[in-house]
Amino acid sequence: MWFPLRLKFFVFATLLAVAPLAIVGRNLEQLSRDELKSAANEDLTTVAAQLQGQFDTTYQGRWLSPLMVIRNGIDSDELDVPQKVSLLTLGLQELPDVVSMQLAVAGSNLPIMATDQAFSNRLEALGLDPVQVLTVPADLITSIEDTGQFGRPLISRIEETGSWIATLALPLNTKIAGRQVTLAARIELSSLSRLVQRHPFAQRGEITVIDQAGRTVLQEDQNLVLDREIVQSALPLIVAGARANALQTYTRPDGTDVLGAYAFPDWFPWAVITELTEESAYAVVNAITRQIMIIGALGFALASIGALIFARRLTGPILRIGEIVEKVGMGDFSARVNNVTSRDELGQLSGRVNTMIAELGERLELMKFVSHGTMSAIKNSGEGMERGGVRKKVSVIFTDIRGYTEFSERVAPEVVIEALNEYFEVQNKIVVQHQGDVDKFIGDALVAVFEGENMEQRAICCSVQIIDAMQDLLEKFPDYNLHVGIGVASGEVVMGAMGAASRMDYTVLGSTVNLAARLCSKAEPGQVLIDAATREAGTDMDGVAIDELAAIPLKGYADPVPTFGARSADRAAAE
Repeated sequence: MWFPLRLKFFVFATLLAVAPLAIVGRNLEQLSRDELKSAANEDLTTVAAQLQGQFDTTYQGRWLSPLMVIRNGIDSDELDVPQKVSLLTLGLQELPDVVSMQLAVAGSNLPIMATDQAFSNRLEALGLDPVQVLTVPADLITSIEDTGQFGRPLISRIEETGSWIATLALPLNTKIAGRQVTLAARIELSSLSRLVQRHPFAQRGEITVIDQAGRTVLQEDQNLVLDREIVQSALPLIVAGARANALQTYTRPDGTDVLGAYAFPDWFPWAVITELTEESAYAVVNAITRQIMIIGALGFALASIGALIFARRLTGPILRIGEIVEKVGMGDFSARVNNVTSRDELGQLSGRVNTMIAELGERLELMKFVSHGTMSAIKNSGEGMERGGVRKKVSVIFTDIRGYTEFSERVAPEVVIEALNEYFEVQNKIVVQHQGDVDKFIGDALVAVFEGENMEQRAICCSVQIIDAMQDLLEKFPDYNLHVGIGVASGEVVMGAMGAASRMDYTVLGSTVNLAARLCSKAEPGQVLIDAATREAGTDMDGVAIDELAAIPLKGYADPVPTFGARSADRAAAE
């Protein structure tokens, strides 16, 4: 049978153009799918872990830690019942999402309670009694105590409003009429719901938070999603309290192939599930496949035209078709895949950058509650802080407000807090200006530590400047009639983390600290007392005059302690 050469060449050229392209396209499609699946899996686990971390950070940083501070304040023996109620009210105003706080006395059905006005108005508009809805029942507090769940949230939902509420209880050491007192709080979880709804991943995938029964939480309508295999896999881990994050590929009852991952917040009995359909995950591959088909059709047309043209030139058409096939086979598909991958990576990186900026505010915000020394120790601790300390040579200053007790008795607590904040704000700025670190505030006293070169001189100058600044505040607020006395000592201390394994303070201890405190207690209003070690190192300071004073008997010292007084040179000249 005769088979024309032109037809032979046409068939040969067509196969040469299409077959390699089909093979390369198939391999490229498979590689692209594998690469995109890996990237999608990484994206899924990252999003689940991000939300898990944000849930835990929000609960512990924005709610639990401040409530523990309020609990400790209420536990103070220096506050009477009205002041403790005021502390509840102030705390409620300052804490986001906390809609009620109460002091529950064992055996009493009349708790001391403060509620958020806006949330109460919402309940009243629906015909609900805010006190009845928001009061934590005594039997629930008893159940929390019996199960050891103090500090851990119990989740419930107000059907009428669709609001998700976390209830937590913290025991107090203080007793009223010999009965146990518990601080209980109700927290609206709408901020967690917004974290889920506004996450960039929610625009292309699905984020679901489920409880131990397989029901969705943080949504207005609570649905049962046990028909999903990934939910069935996560439920035993929630119930068991395990925290094994994992990936899973499964098919839904409607036949949709899905990639999924889950993670477990430490503070909530939930699982955060992130899901992405394979169709969405492989959308780029489908686009590449379409491109391959278009290019294949174009190649086929070119090959056909080439075959028809080059049929008369046996060698020319073969070489020309070889070049075209090689050019198509060596095209920029990998670059496109790389570009697609790069776009996915850039999108993922954008999400990671956004996540990194919230956590610093909270931390900045968190940094406001600890000293710079504490933050440095945490950064350098590696896997975690351990109790213990190291010896260091430092200068320590203690400042104490004179007249504070009389002042706090004659003015409202709000004015006391405002005055303390005013005085501590000025003192803190001066300590920072002299490269010191505020270690802690103790009532109306401030403790600061100075390390490094010229630490004694910086401590003296700081103390003298504080005295001058306090004089300015006295002129600004003459009715306060508050003065400051300061003690400064230098020497070796033990600096490190001390306390219980679950609750530590990073601070300084030692005879030097005690000496500074003793000198502070002996200082007259507007006076700075320094020890001999500080005096010896703090010489030749411009603007500071140091006077030798009589040795002072101090508690814990057998002999009177040599003491010196420091003041600004201008004040010394004026006197």
